[in-house]
Amino acid sequence: MLRKPHAALLAAALLPLGAAVPAAAAAPAPPAQTTACTYTPAVPADKFKGIPVFDAAKAARPYKATLRTSQGAVTFRAEVDKAPCTTYSFKFLAQRAYFDGTHCHRLTTARIYVLQCGDPTGTGSGSPGYSFPDENLTGATYPAGTVAMANAGPNTNGSQFFFVWKDTKLPPAYTPFGKVTAGLGTLRKIAAGGEDDQNGPGDGFPTLPVDIKRVRISS
Repeated sequence: MLRKPHAALLAAALLPLGAAVPAAAAAPAPPAQTTACTYTPAVPADKFKGIPVFDAAKAARPYKATLRTSQGAVTFRAEVDKAPCTTYSFKFLAQRAYFDGTHCHRLTTARIYVLQCGDPTGTGSGSPGYSFPDENLTGATYPAGTVAMANAGPNTNGSQFFFVWKDTKLPPAYTPFGKVTAGLGTLRKIAAGGEDDQNGPGDGFPTLPVDIKRVRISS
């Protein structure tokens, strides 16, 4: 699932979207081997909260994240052992209220089945002001309940992520970093409401607005 700082969200799976797909997106780079995590400054920097400094001990602590939205709550368990850079970044942003007051800007209901969130601009072009490498891609699959990173090509992760609300086939190019433990029914309710097809049939802004009121991190 691609975010689109220059264009093309989910373009690898839903062509055309009226924008060029980064050439590298079709052949993702091998996942980075994570012994330490590097967060590289990047633009744009929307709702900037600083850049994480990786702490391996803190990153290893299990947690759950609960997103309280206008359509109901969704909770997922972070896979800190499989995607430490990604889960550390998500926790860093959540604890600084980065996601609070934002909305999920994209829903797909044909061929792939995801709800995309995490962009404070609501355009698909937003970034927290840094990027970091892919993780956990070897053999990656995207069954219902998966939480994974959106990107604009290999190793371009930022703040945007997506929930898989129905089993979905995607190339192993989007870092899986969580599993929904409560609220899959909420995601399916949002999906049943449909979207506006602004990106083509089955791909657009959710008809039921999904405003994230707060993200709570708990052990």
